[in-house]
Amino acid sequence: MVDRRWRDAIAGKCSRDVIRVACVAVAAVLLVLGQLKAIEYLEIDVAALRADRGSFSAYFDAFMSLGERTRRPYVTSLTTRWTEAVTADGVVPWDEYPRPGLRREQWTNLNGKWDYAVTPLAQQAPPTAWTGKILVPFGLESMLSGVQRLLTASEALWYHREVSISKVPGRLLFLNFEAVDYRCQAWVNNQSVGEHVGGFTAFRFQITDAAVDGINTIVVRVEDATGSSQPRGKQVREPGEIWYTPTSGIWQTVWLESVPETHIERLEIVTRSLEAEAGVLELTPFVFGAPTSEAISCTIEVSDDSGKVVATAQVGVDLHAAQHVQLRIPFPKPWTPDTPNLYDVRVCLVWQASGDPIDEVRSYTGLRVLGRTRDEMGHLRFTLNGSPIFHFGTLDQGFWPDGLLTPPSDVAMQYDIQFLKDAGFNMVRKHIKVEPRRFYYHCDRLGLLVWQDQVSAGEKHDWPQWTMLEPEPADADAAWDEEGHRQFLAEYDAMVALLFNHPCIVVWVPFNEAWGQHRTMEVGRLAVARDESRHINIASGGNFWPVGHIVDQHNYPDPAFSFDEERFDQDFIKVVGEFGGHGFAEKGHMFRETSSNWGYGSGLPETREELVRRYETSIEHLVELKASGIAAGVYTQTTDVEIELNGLITYDRRVIKLSASDLNRIHAQLELKATA
Repeated sequence: MVDRRWRDAIAGKCSRDVIRVACVAVAAVLLVLGQLKAIEYLEIDVAALRADRGSFSAYFDAFMSLGERTRRPYVTSLTTRWTEAVTADGVVPWDEYPRPGLRREQWTNLNGKWDYAVTPLAQQAPPTAWTGKILVPFGLESMLSGVQRLLTASEALWYHREVSISKVPGRLLFLNFEAVDYRCQAWVNNQSVGEHVGGFTAFRFQITDAAVDGINTIVVRVEDATGSSQPRGKQVREPGEIWYTPTSGIWQTVWLESVPETHIERLEIVTRSLEAEAGVLELTPFVFGAPTSEAISCTIEVSDDSGKVVATAQVGVDLHAAQHVQLRIPFPKPWTPDTPNLYDVRVCLVWQASGDPIDEVRSYTGLRVLGRTRDEMGHLRFTLNGSPIFHFGTLDQGFWPDGLLTPPSDVAMQYDIQFLKDAGFNMVRKHIKVEPRRFYYHCDRLGLLVWQDQVSAGEKHDWPQWTMLEPEPADADAAWDEEGHRQFLAEYDAMVALLFNHPCIVVWVPFNEAWGQHRTMEVGRLAVARDESRHINIASGGNFWPVGHIVDQHNYPDPAFSFDEERFDQDFIKVVGEFGGHGFAEKGHMFRETSSNWGYGSGLPETREELVRRYETSIEHLVELKASGIAAGVYTQTTDVEIELNGLITYDRRVIKLSASDLNRIHAQLELKATA
């Protein structure tokens, strides 16, 4: 309840009748909206208002409490099996090395308790006092952050902590952020060290000059409007139906790394060819550093899973141009979902004259090539290493009741992937979210194909009319100014660069349905040119434009496809990018007990047996579609998410609704293994 002194002070300034009228008006609006979702979401005590219609204090308390409650997301009691371990005293969350594709021995994890404060957006100077502690890397709105507060578009979120640093002469120091949603600026010892825009990809700031030996102060400022043309995926201000609670601020690992002044900044690795006798691996090292009169060489060593070196190469380094190095791998072990063979890669920079080392990183790769072929009926099919393969997986939102966008731990994230493998899926569609890099590493080593979506953007009222596969599709070009379009492309390019080396990723998806779909032909051509080694699904379930490699239709609950031989069969692989969504309510394992909980189809199944029957029916339809030329299917979805109850697993990951053994039995008819 509101403090009596505040109530009495305001009552003394205004007529009781004026305040009562204002409160009654607000309450009436809330009660009307409550027939939908607002009362439930805001947790307003409507019963108290109804019981005391003549009471000034009841109306006043409800009116004043509204402001406080709208600052909080819905507070669920639902936890995962990992929640308690993450919040235990002394635990540093996410203590695994965050960049498995470019590893160095020395690094400093900055996850843990930071100071935080929320200020008006206009405030540019760091706060003089801090509100409390926040657990990094969990977003402000999440349970695991310890805060659970919404950030509005008119506010800024600030972080602060002190770090002990030992500087090393001749080395650079970088402050790395795996992801911050959305607009970020950082200071070290009151010196600005950089700014970044984009909520789902990693970035780094060089802090060498700003840092000192001993104790250093790091301050981070974040803005997150969660609106307009900002890519944000399923995050919205008012969650409901298929839209979820937003995440603001640092939501992936923060860490320090000391590197030589000349060092390997990143690698690009791609399989150029793959035959039984040999495979050709192309590796491009990107070297960061100032020009030097001394010549530098880059040596590359590739080893198999037994540690045996199978290929080596050496090339001179040109700091102004990338060098593409090709290595021949004899009798290669291909990467597939059934045989996820990985090769270790060691890359070193050395001074040519002396042979002394400058920098060394370790990486890995899987040898695999993607393509397409026509079957005996003339339908285009995906191929993996030259063999046809049917892609079948789940739509995966990547949300958690305790961490929201952030999985509670690396182990928790692996749980979802391993379940999909155990259940007989060979693919996952990562839905309008980019996961921590370790997610893709686990898909690489466990063998799970990934369709990776670009994070969607734009407001609903600016989306084009959703015409799906109809001729003469619409675009929302007028709703996108040049700045918004450039940022969308920049974030797409950053995603591709971040994840380029992961063999598990086989399809890029620039748009989902018609959400923010604009300049489709331009975006599609750029996507094809950016990565010629993978398939482009220009708009999964969206307005089809003839660009890329795939035509994709969504249909619920059972899969269906609008075949059009003249428009689709010549150039495009046909897929059903979403179907299913059969819901089932597990008492005690729901985000919220509400009549708004839902799944696709005619009501929720009342028994688990009915759920199995519905799932079997959908798969039978998919088998028929496969025979007619469909090359992939994506079932909605891996887990429940908030009020969506259509997961194979509950939102808390404590109950598996459809067992792995039942799913394997049902999936057998799809014949998912690659066939020569």
